This record gives sequence, C-alpha cells and structure tokens, in this order.
Amino acid sequence: MEKVPNKDNLQLLPERGFRFGWLYILIIISLILLSIPGFYFSPKEINWQEFEKNILSRHAVEKIDVVNNEIAEVYIKKIFVNDVYFKDVLQPKFGKELNPGPHYIFNIGSIEIFERKIEEVQKTFSENEKINITYVKRTNIFYEILPWIIPIFLILIMFKLFAQNTGLGGGGGASIFNFGRSTATLFEKENKSNITFNDVAGLEEAKQEIKEIVDFLKDPTTYTKLGAKIPKGVIIVGPPGTGKTLLAKAVAGEAQVPFFSLSGSEFVEMFVGVGASRVRDLFKKAKEKAPSIIFIDEIDAVGRSRGRNAFLTGANDERESTLNQLLTEMDGFGTNSGVIVLAATNRADMLDSALLRPGRFDRHIYLELPNFNERKAIFKVHLKPLIIENAVDSDFLAAQTPGFSGADIANICNEAALIAARRKKEKVEKQDFIDALERIVAGAEKKSKIISPDEKKIIAYHEAGHAVVSWLLKNVDPPVKVSIVPRGKSLGAAWYLPEEHQLRNTSQFTDMLCAALGGRASEEITFGDITSGALDDLEKVTKQAYTMVAFYGFNKKIGNISYYNSSGETGFQKPYSEETGKIIDDEVRILVENAYQQAKQLLLKNKDSLKTLAELLLQKEVVLKEDLEKILGKRSEVAIAK
Repeated sequence: MEKVPNKDNLQLLPERGFRFGWLYILIIISLILLSIPGFYFSPKEINWQEFEKNILSRHAVEKIDVVNNEIAEVYIKKIFVNDVYFKDVLQPKFGKELNPGPHYIFNIGSIEIFERKIEEVQKTFSENEKINITYVKRTNIFYEILPWIIPIFLILIMFKLFAQNTGLGGGGGASIFNFGRSTATLFEKENKSNITFNDVAGLEEAKQEIKEIVDFLKDPTTYTKLGAKIPKGVIIVGPPGTGKTLLAKAVAGEAQVPFFSLSGSEFVEMFVGVGASRVRDLFKKAKEKAPSIIFIDEIDAVGRSRGRNAFLTGANDERESTLNQLLTEMDGFGTNSGVIVLAATNRADMLDSALLRPGRFDRHIYLELPNFNERKAIFKVHLKPLIIENAVDSDFLAAQTPGFSGADIANICNEAALIAARRKKEKVEKQDFIDALERIVAGAEKKSKIISPDEKKIIAYHEAGHAVVSWLLKNVDPPVKVSIVPRGKSLGAAWYLPEEHQLRNTSQFTDMLCAALGGRASEEITFGDITSGALDDLEKVTKQAYTMVAFYGFNKKIGNISYYNSSGETGFQKPYSEETGKIIDDEVRILVENAYQQAKQLLLKNKDSLKTLAELLLQKEVVLKEDLEKILGKRSEVAIAK
C-alpha cells in the first residue's frame, strides 16, 4: 500500500508549478528584440566624411540602400573580408557565416545633396566599380501596433494582480476590494500579549480602574447583582511615555476575552466612506466574539472635534464620517452590549465632545508624570533584566530623574547597559547610569569640538554666572554640577536637581528668571560685551515671562486675568485687544529687565566667587557640588531672599 504523507508534513513541501507570468514576459522581450533591425549584426554608424575617406576611396562598396530617404545602409564587398579596416564588420559574431550586412549606416541629411555627392564620386569610377543605389520604403508593423498592445497588456496584469489579492484568483489578503475591512489585530488565548499588570509600575490608581473592566469580564455577576453596569468605554489620557499603551497591553495579556487592537489612523483613507466601513466591520467582528475589548490607540487621529478650524485646514469629510460612525456604534440606536472600547490619547483637548460624553467614554483615566515613589517602582521593573552592581540604588536613580516619564526611565536603563557594555564591564555600575542620564538630557560629549581659548573663557564665565546666581537664590533648584564640555548643541551646561512642586509662587518664577539670565549678566560684567551663547536662555525666559503675565495673572497691571485657552481651540483673533497686547509686551520687558538687573547685582557682589569658579572650570572643565560649596559656602547659609 502506498504511504500517505502526513498532513502536517505536507505544509513543509515546497510549492510546485511554473509561474506563467514570467513566460509571458520572456516572450514579449524576445519579440521586441527580434523586431529590432540588426539585432544579430548591428551596423557601424559613421558619417559622410568617414564614408568618403575610408570606404569609397577603397572602392569597397557593393551597394547602398537608401531607407525612407533618411538613412544610407552600406554593404561591403565580401572580397574585403581580410582587410584590417573591414574585419570587424564583416567577421561573424555568431556562427561561421559572414555578416550579410548592412555593415555601415549614416544619416544622409538632404537627399539632393547626397545624390549630388554620390554622382560626383561615381564619375571617377569605372563601369565595373559603379555603386548600385536602391531606394526603399521600410516600416515596422510591430512598432506600429506596440502602443496598442502595451496598455492592454498592463490592464490584464493589473486585473490579474487584483484578482489574486481579492480571492477572485484563488488568493486572499488586502486590496482595493478589501478597503472596507477592519485592519485590527486580534489577540485571543493562543496569541495574547505576554505583558501583565505586574509589568506596569507606578500607575496604581489607573491599574485599579482598568482591573475593574477585566474583572467584570471575568465575573460579571459580582457587579450586576447590585445593578451596576460596566462602562462602555474607557479613555486613557496622559503625556507621551506615561504608559497608556502599556496599560492596554496589560489588559490584552490579562483579559480572557478577545482583544482587538488598532491605531486611530488606520480608519482614515483617501477614499470617502472607507473609514466608516472599517468601523462597522470592526464592531461587527467584536460583537460576534462578545464579550470583547476594542483598543484604539491615538484616537485623536479619528476623533478630532468636527468643524474645528475648517476654514483654515479644510473640512475632512472622510474623517468626520468615520467619527460619526464611531459615535453611532458606541452609543447609537442599536444595541452594543458586550463590547468595551478602550482608547488612548495625549491630545484629549482636540477630541469631539460627543465622543467624550458618558455613554460612550464613561470613564476617563488621567495619567501624569510619575512622582518619586512611582519612579522608584518603575526603575525596579526595568532594572530586573540588567546585571547591576550592588551600589546601584533605585532611590538614588529616582531622585535624579524628576519630571521623567516611564519611557524615559526605560531609555536610561537601556542606555546605561549600552555604556557599560561599551566599556567592557561585567556589571552596570552607578556611574554608567549617571553618564546615561547626562547623555539623554544634554547629548553625548563632544570633546573633539574645536573651541578657541577666548571662547572657552567666555563659556566658563557664562556657566559660572548661572551657577552663582542659582546658588544664591533660595527659590531656584540647587545646582549639582557645572560643565564646559560640549554636549549635543550646547557648549556648556549647569545641572540642577529639581524639586517636585505642584504650585509655584511669584518669587519662585522671578528667581528662575534671574538664574536663567545669570549667564548673560556674567558675560557683560566680565567682558563688557555679550555673545549669542544665551539664545536658549533668552528663549526660556521669554516664554516664562509671557506665561507669568498672560496666563497666571502675576502682573498687577493686567490683573487677575488669564488668556490661556485650555480647550485648544484657536480663533482668527487674539482674545485681547491691541492695547492689551501692547501692555503685555511692555510688562514682559519690564519683568525680564528687572530680573536681569537683579542677576547683575548678585554677581557684582560676588565677583570674586564668580572668577574663582570660572577659573576652576577652565582648569577642570567639570565642577561638582562639593567644589561649589568650597567656593560659595553651604547653600542653606548663603541663600538670600530678594
């Protein structure tokens, strides 16, 4: 009996059969090549001067065919086969037969001039040497029908490809006929995410709210027996890198129900109606597998407020129709039980109010940048896979990274491991984490950058000015390191350890302005001139000053008025008059000038300390907190109030 191969083994067999498409292409190429005159023997192109000097003078021409009164085809007598000049054109390229010709061609230009020249030459020939000239009309039928064949052939190829991709030709997959199908990725028990809630650190409140969704799907009776209803939709809002998508991955790993994942931009296409069709298809599939979860990442791509800035940007009918369909599917006339929509965005201010209302997204989860304890927990998660030295402490790392997101912390751990590997270390040490932090914040060191001694001195006094003013003002974050080693785009930097504040008062903002202007003030005091090195400082000072005056109501002349627009909507006009705008500009200038003068006064009073610190920077390039204390004293003892 013949042995039947195993079904599983059949899948490993290579696909048999011949692709006839390649055969069609080869046939067409062959026809084109065969139709080209002289494909096997290509005549040599010359001009009249060469023809007259080298060929006519030898009496080697057997005949000339004048084609379409444009080109002369010259045939050489076979007796000249051994002639050195004619050897290349007469010797066969293939086989043993001589080249039958034509052997030379040239453009004749004007037919009258050609005939006159030939006639003059013929007069010098004997009767036996006279050249036989024939006039022929030649057309290529293939070239005439080629413009008709190519479009038909291309249409047939395109139709064949479309048929294969749509299943008409036995295949499947995405094509123009499948534009209306959902592109969501389905995660079920077999291929669910391997991330769980244990991998999510520092988001305890958010995890608790998300866990309720998962728990309801696992055991709905716990909630329904009291009459509670599970939220139809949950939207996660927060700055980039705070863990919105990570939470969704954890839900996909924990939930024991089908999980559909896609991006908001996958709904929008260039064809009107495709997005709405994809929304319908997505919810149809989700309802078939209910209970299920749909996760839409970056929902602002499709959920942007309708009609906003339509005059400036132009209305997007496709996006708006997609949003309308999404609103209907989430909470419309029809029922949508068993499908929970999970969404994430960092631009909640741009979302349509109809999308955010209860009944669609009943629960809003706001994520913020992690605090000290949350950063500590995040570091512990990312330090687990690393081989670290015992001296590496998550408390120390968390204290060094205020304002960092979870993604930033993950990047620091990975960068530290790369630095340690580059240094051929067996373990990742504390210094590797410090170097990784500095590299991420300010860029890689560029000690090879050529800086003249005069410029280096200016940079040293500039950075020393920042450090001295920051050290003397009690409301400014304490400097922990000053460097004049170029990093990234900066030529030097003063490093601070920011304290975590939820609120800041007027004095704190003003001291921050003074510290930012300390570098330029130091240049003016020391050199009597200023440089362009304060560009970044001036940009920060200008933005902060306008924020104080126009947003926070810190200015007495403007009063307790804020022109900040939290909705994100922009109009054609500013929310204040031209007169008020002029007052804002004037008050900002006064505020910045006062801060600059205060910075100059502080530096003038401590000019010796400024010089000592600058000289130490020129000598060591990097000055730490201990050196600052030796020069300026303990900060708690010398910090002054304004």
